[in-house]
Amino acid sequence: MLIREYRESDRVWAEPFMRDEFGGPLQARRGELLDVLGLPGFVAERDGRPIGLVTYRLESDECELAFIASLERHEGVGSALLDALLQAVAECKRIWLVTTNDNLEALRFYQRRGFGLSALRPGAVNEAREQLKPQISTVGEFGIPLRDELELELRPPPS
Repeated sequence: MLIREYRESDRVWAEPFMRDEFGGPLQARRGELLDVLGLPGFVAERDGRPIGLVTYRLESDECELAFIASLERHEGVGSALLDALLQAVAECKRIWLVTTNDNLEALRFYQRRGFGLSALRPGAVNEAREQLKPQISTVGEFGIPLRDELELELRPPPS
């Protein structure tokens, strides 16, 4: 597996993937829409084909992990992408992300890698569905009603 920087030319494959799997590159969180494909990031490739993507946003001494997905689950792709991100933003004092109450796989993934819950926004997904992105489903993974945002953070030890 090769991890390389995300390039504008990656939108050719990333946009259809985002549209089919996540309702498009505009992702709702914290009451706003963010074009996650307009951010820097990394791509995982195997045999010259993309198998994963992570994007992030820097703001002062914090980093938002805006998006991460793997086309091959439980194969180390997400871990490799997260490692590349953590190396790239090593100067950040806080790395944070937003997920939803139904995303049990993400909660497992991040907590096993040192992230902890830092905020719960009850009803935030319902509000985003009403105000920002009506195509957000009302039911998420495992048949769980999709309604809340969960924020997780990692505070790396000072170097």
